[in-house]
Amino acid sequence: MAALMLALAVPGISAAHDFKAGSLELKHPWSAKAPPVAPVLGGYLTIVNTGAESDRLLGGSTPVAERLEIHDSSIVDGIARMRPAKDGIEIAPGATVSLQPGGAHIMLVNPKQRPAEREKFKATLQFEKAGSVEVEFVVQGKGKATATPPAEDHNAHGKP
Repeated sequence: MAALMLALAVPGISAAHDFKAGSLELKHPWSAKAPPVAPVLGGYLTIVNTGAESDRLLGGSTPVAERLEIHDSSIVDGIARMRPAKDGIEIAPGATVSLQPGGAHIMLVNPKQRPAEREKFKATLQFEKAGSVEVEFVVQGKGKATATPPAEDHNAHGKP
């Protein structure tokens, strides 16, 4: 009986970590475990637009950090330089956009909390058309990240 209950619960667990807002599917929001003195935390997820119109991730908020910003990355002399995406990130109709280490991502500036591995924290993401969407990020150890980011320039972080 216990095995049956566990088998029935597992799909609910994985589905609970994906979110939907209108025609947008937000898949597996996660963050790497932060060092104790890091001035920023990265947030990552995949966004799928199943609709016929573009939408745009504009920003958001979270109780674990002073600010939540959307960042673009570019490689200059082998170093990833990150800057706020002033116009957000477009999710075209039918497109899948992956926010990931070394690429476009969510930046949590001046963390107020540092959730431990496997802990979860809430954030509200703001989309141009889908509006506000509450999601839950799961903290993963650095070895569990989907990609190893290149060296990063965080000189602009923490500045308004």
